[in-house]
Amino acid sequence: MTETPSGKPRDNEFHLTVGALGGLRQALIQDAFVYRPMPPMRTDGRFTRRLPERIRPYASWTPHALIIGVALVMFARAVDDHELRTLLPVFPILLTLVRPVAAWWLLLGGSLFISVFSQVEWPWRPSEVAGYLVVLTVVAIRTGPRTTAWMWVMTAGFAVFVYGYSASLPMLFASAVILLAVSMWQIRRRADQEVAEQLSVTAVERGRRTLLEERTTIARELHDVVAHHMSVVAIQAEAAPYRVENPPPELEQAFVTIRENAVAALTELRRILGVVRADDYEAPDAPQPTLAELDGLIDNVREAGLTAEKTITGAVRELPQGVELSAYRIVQEALSNVLRHAPGSTARVEIAYVLGGLGLRIVNTPPRGLVKPSPGAGHGVTGMRERVTMLNGEMTADLTEDGGYEVAAFVPVAAVRDGDAS
Repeated sequence: MTETPSGKPRDNEFHLTVGALGGLRQALIQDAFVYRPMPPMRTDGRFTRRLPERIRPYASWTPHALIIGVALVMFARAVDDHELRTLLPVFPILLTLVRPVAAWWLLLGGSLFISVFSQVEWPWRPSEVAGYLVVLTVVAIRTGPRTTAWMWVMTAGFAVFVYGYSASLPMLFASAVILLAVSMWQIRRRADQEVAEQLSVTAVERGRRTLLEERTTIARELHDVVAHHMSVVAIQAEAAPYRVENPPPELEQAFVTIRENAVAALTELRRILGVVRADDYEAPDAPQPTLAELDGLIDNVREAGLTAEKTITGAVRELPQGVELSAYRIVQEALSNVLRHAPGSTARVEIAYVLGGLGLRIVNTPPRGLVKPSPGAGHGVTGMRERVTMLNGEMTADLTEDGGYEVAAFVPVAAVRDGDAS
């Protein structure tokens, strides 16, 4: 609570009144003659999107056509009546297309002019009532609930002062009902837009979070794989000089350098990837799974009720552990998706060992039975794609022609030369 120079306190009602008057001045005076052409209507609504493609672009101008049509009808009515007073609402109705608040002021001023210079027994003719209702409705749709409320209050004050309460009551009641309905519709539409925007933002954030979690999981697994190999390199480099009788000093120094570099790389790896490891995360005691353990994975999904089979083509060979782990995880996630989203279907896992790398294909038939598929957000596919991208591979995931689903991936693997294999 603040005080005026005279010492009298200013309460909250004073600030509310000042704010309300400021809104009145901004909406109905300062912005009254701002050029605001009515934009075309959206054509992706419930009814307009069902229209033919040739007609849909013209449907966006439906509100403009309706307003112009009402103005033409009132103009024709004025010509039939041979009265200038009936022409009063025509131009304000057309003006709502470009300057809505100015149209209301023009209609109000025209009514005042006629009331002063015209002697009539009944102040509100049907054409004037219709003109007021059309103008107030269009302005209310194009502005907002606050401006609508101020317009109605000022219209009511003008009508009661000029024409009297009893004569203005029908028009004021009808306009109040219409403006209340328009305001409620605007509030409902704005709330729906805010909810839709919030859901869109939530979906994007959820997708990002899933992607980060998948990358974190991949980083942890790679850390375990690389750390294991670097530890083996360090141990072998330390033990190698003892396996050679009287090794030259240059060889001993080379093994010492190898060991130091391996230990330094391992320390740096743990320091960098430690930021993605949760405090409660513990490295698995068992070795990371490889493609050699796919039989156990397929047996598990069979026990869960999925009919699955495996096919291997090409010469089976040992691949880098990172490739083996990622390929196993891709097959695991694909089969899990089949269990969740295609109950009662049949899955087939195809593994192809080719000269340039490893090919994977997991395909399932359409769901069958009474069990309804669980809805999915595509996060599993995102994780599989992230693993393939990490290995510089390519992946596709899409529906098949018969209504099933197919996940196909190719991971390039450099060919091992004979000298490198020893």
